[in-house]
Amino acid sequence: MSAARSPRSRPARRRTAATAPARAARTGTRRAATSLRPAAGTRGPSAGGRRGAARSRRTALPPRAAAPRPRRPAGRRRGPPLDAPIAAPSILAADFSRLAAAVAMVDPVRDWVHCDVMDNHFVPNLTFGPLVVKALRRLTRAFLDVHLMIEHPERLVPAFRAAGADQIIVHVEARHDRDLHHVLEGIRATGARAGLSVKPGTPLEAAEPYLREIDLLLVMTVEPGFGGQAFMPGMLEKVRLAREWRDHNDARFMISVDGGIDLETAPHARAAGAEVFVAGSAVFGARSPRRALAALRRAIA
Repeated sequence: MSAARSPRSRPARRRTAATAPARAARTGTRRAATSLRPAAGTRGPSAGGRRGAARSRRTALPPRAAAPRPRRPAGRRRGPPLDAPIAAPSILAADFSRLAAAVAMVDPVRDWVHCDVMDNHFVPNLTFGPLVVKALRRLTRAFLDVHLMIEHPERLVPAFRAAGADQIIVHVEARHDRDLHHVLEGIRATGARAGLSVKPGTPLEAAEPYLREIDLLLVMTVEPGFGGQAFMPGMLEKVRLAREWRDHNDARFMISVDGGIDLETAPHARAAGAEVFVAGSAVFGARSPRRALAALRRAIA
């Protein structure tokens, strides 16, 4: 009579019997995979066979479309608008709580944005610095025309250029750490265009030694410091003299006017030889600044 079997041994044998087919299947799979490998000393499919197979797969694919040309970034300008006449709305007269809307109406293809920077020393008013210019650069692709009505402007030229200024204008009457020739050269060394401005009481002769070195001459047609002042008709003669000097000396600077420019005064300045027209109150003080800017463009055309 055989010995009694342990109750635990039967389930163990059942598990072993159940898993045996799975182990056999796995063993068979490994053997089948091993049998597909080339034996030692033998070669697999020839290189020619592999190339032929790859060639057949390539020919089976549809022809690849030509890669599209890279698009120009949306924020990149092709170049500053330098064809006269040019309207340059002065952002100082805008509502700074709606700065984005103020610059949105400016056409980067034909307009400039004029930035009046004052230090409460050279002129009796205090406005803004490079941070506002940097914000404007993020808001618009338009040409940023930065007018520095400050003492020792060369100290801040790198900061304004880094903020996004395309053109930096200094005053012939301001105090400078170095000779004005070097100041203008330093502006150009940053990659910005260099401009020079003269107050109403300063004769053109004070700027003549530098006219061959600048890109723009800004003739102030009001005393700098505050907006909304009345246009000074006597400054038209200075504009005419500047145009004549440029023609006789084969210079290339543009002539800009700033102060009291509106639909009535702009045509007179245009006839005298002005090419860039800075307007603050006439644009942003109007009920519809966008329409006012369009009217100014027509007035100077």
